Amino acid sequence: MLQLKKLSHTIKGELKETFVPRTVVSIVLGTAITTFGLYNVHQQADITEGGILGLILLLNFWLGVSSSMLSPVLDCLSYLMGFKYLGKEFLKTSIFATACMAGFFRLWELFPPVLPSLADSPFFAAVAGGCFIGIGCGLVVRQGASCAGDDALALVIAKITGWRISRAYLFTDLTVLVLSLSYIPVRRIIYSLVTVMISSYLIDFITTLGRPKERAAAEEL
Repeated sequence: MLQLKKLSHTIKGELKETFVPRTVVSIVLGTAITTFGLYNVHQQADITEGGILGLILLLNFWLGVSSSMLSPVLDCLSYLMGFKYLGKEFLKTSIFATACMAGFFRLWELFPPVLPSLADSPFFAAVAGGCFIGIGCGLVVRQGASCAGDDALALVIAKITGWRISRAYLFTDLTVLVLSLSYIPVRRIIYSLVTVMISSYLIDFITTLGRPKERAAAEEL
């Protein structure tokens, strides 16, 4: 019984140290903005993504594996890599961010889209969607967390290679988008490329905003 009390006290102390108000607010706000953009802009305009989401669509098309199976498997693999290279603090905040993502998706789905559809203006949809994702994910990544497997994978690549986070995002997104040309029209890929370039830049900008270059580089690693 005494051991359980000690364990409970230790866990509470670690959680209190990890989830300070700034971290919680940033993750909640970031996941709200990200999911709002995905639901109100990307889904209406049918703009695809790179990274894990694009890889899920690619494997589903060519291998016929269900997206409902691919999504948790690829996300879990990314999180395991993140835990190995980024530590348990990353895993704790990322689990919280993932729960927030699911919760906000559920919230938005209770209502019809509140933004006008940009399906007839795919370029503007790509720009708007990239801004929502870039700002939202940037707020989450700034706290050393991940919205989904895409962020975890980019953070691990940045850790291993020493690249800026924007370059790591572009690498994963462009790789998947190039492979996706095997079944997606070039025109649609171009709009997706606009989105990932904008979101990658904004994530990097927000992650390093107001931080000395040396400190920002160290925290990305």
